[in-house]
Amino acid sequence: MFFIDFYNSYPWLIWYLVIINLVTFFVYGLDKAKAEGQSWRVKETKLLLLAFIGGTIGAIAGMKIFRHKTKKVGFLLPFVLILALQIAIFYFFLTKTNILL
Repeated sequence: MFFIDFYNSYPWLIWYLVIINLVTFFVYGLDKAKAEGQSWRVKETKLLLLAFIGGTIGAIAGMKIFRHKTKKVGFLLPFVLILALQIAIFYFFLTKTNILL
């Protein structure tokens, strides 16, 4: 019921998140393929930006499936901060809009 109510209230947000997460997932896969082929790379700032603008789930899936950027602390620390910020915003949004009630 929650998802249907949320979708009816914010259909554009659901579609945006689906698209940005798919794009993010494929960009992480592309960067991994380029890393293995020793070709040009996607900058880490762009990978983090994709996560920041809503592609966190796609980024996590890309990191797990492609085994990409999972050991680089200089990348993981900002990524975890982005994730924590998004969880806090999501919690605030859900509690202040009473969608869960």
